[in-house]
Amino acid sequence: MGRASKRENKNRYQLIREELGLSREKASELLESIMPERIEKIETEKSLPHPDEVLTIAEKYKRPSLCNYYCSNQCPIGKQYVPEVKVKELSSIVLEMLASLNSVNGKRDRLIEITADGRIDTEEIDDFIHIQDELERISITVETLQLWAEKMLANGVIDRKKYEERKNKGR
Repeated sequence: MGRASKRENKNRYQLIREELGLSREKASELLESIMPERIEKIETEKSLPHPDEVLTIAEKYKRPSLCNYYCSNQCPIGKQYVPEVKVKELSSIVLEMLASLNSVNGKRDRLIEITADGRIDTEEIDDFIHIQDELERISITVETLQLWAEKMLANGVIDRKKYEERKNKGR
């Protein structure tokens, strides 16, 4: 194994590689298509990773959260439109989802009042923004649940074949 990096400000890619106990050379072997020199450039932030590299790293390191990290922090378009999602425990995700759903359910009639005429009047703006924020929290919670499932699939906790069969059956 190569010598350990003494660098203090390690980025997420380097932290995960080191957590897996991989030198850049061993990581390159695992990643197959990414050379050690390229890994160093990504980890030292001399170069941003390409989307296909992130997909490979996320798959081989079994860290699907790297895709969301890339999109929300490094991709020029994603930084504007993709919220960063943190991996959480399933119970926490479910409780957050239920709290947000309950909040929005209580505001359902107000949303209908606000939007019935196809306009948002000045006195409706604050309520509309509040409802929008709550809906955004639901969206992020759904993304968190999807990321949790991807992590469980990547680590073999959920049977991928059965999961995909059942998921496709419902469509």
